[in-house]
Amino acid sequence: MRATKIGFVGLGQMGGNMAVRFLDAGYAVYGEEQNRAHAQPLVEQGLRWRETPRQVAEATDVVFTSLPDDRVLEEVASGADGLLAGLSAGKDWVEVSTVSPSVSRELAGRARQREATMLDAPVSGSVPQVKSGALTIMVGGDEDAYARVEPLLRVLGTPTRVGSNGQGLALKLAINISLAVQMLAFAEGLLLAERSGLDRQLALDVMVNSPIGSPMLKARAGIIFDLPDEAWFDIDFMKKDIELALATARELGVSLPTAERADAILRRSEALGYGRRDLAALYDVLEQLAAERRQAD
Repeated sequence: MRATKIGFVGLGQMGGNMAVRFLDAGYAVYGEEQNRAHAQPLVEQGLRWRETPRQVAEATDVVFTSLPDDRVLEEVASGADGLLAGLSAGKDWVEVSTVSPSVSRELAGRARQREATMLDAPVSGSVPQVKSGALTIMVGGDEDAYARVEPLLRVLGTPTRVGSNGQGLALKLAINISLAVQMLAFAEGLLLAERSGLDRQLALDVMVNSPIGSPMLKARAGIIFDLPDEAWFDIDFMKKDIELALATARELGVSLPTAERADAILRRSEALGYGRRDLAALYDVLEQLAAERRQAD
């Protein structure tokens, strides 16, 4: 059994599968999730349950958080039972959520007040990549802390320290702009091909094997026409990330025209009831919008 004790706060699709990677590698893993029943399969696999984020931080050397947004992260971090209350000198907090860089920097400052260190370490990749340990991990924060946790991050994928606190998140948002725009453009082209009379599966196969076939598009090729019940990365999360990117761009005085267009379609997708479906559902969304246009004509 490895000596380092690892904690997880947030055991959803991403956090839960990360915890499994560490359990399988022989680490002692402690965890907390808002819904204990949701985490029960992990407990049966050896996860050591704790009742609060504070208890997870107190029990471990390195604690990971994988949470949906700024609000939940702040709730988990703060208060008498919060994660920060359980941090002490020399402990490391690895924050793998995609949240705003400004919130991450503020929490890193609060961790330093407790003589602990917080790194922002958002990941690129979804459920298949976390299960296979093939995530791309962009880390912002203290260089010495990164050296301590880098072997752990390699259990999950390929980490790179890109700069100071908040800069890992800035790079993750930059990547997610491309993911959203790629999926939208691919869905547009595929629908155009189908409406031109091509067999849609043939068109999809040719497109993903052409120069536009990025790893993300190739990974989703098999689910575009048969969406999974559980999203790998859902439209609501992508919408949140694009909104974060646009907010960051406004602070920096940067124009993001394709992100703005993607944001409009993601908002429309949510309104149509696709928020919890995988990003690949953008093809279905465009089909529905096309049907609405035909009816209007």
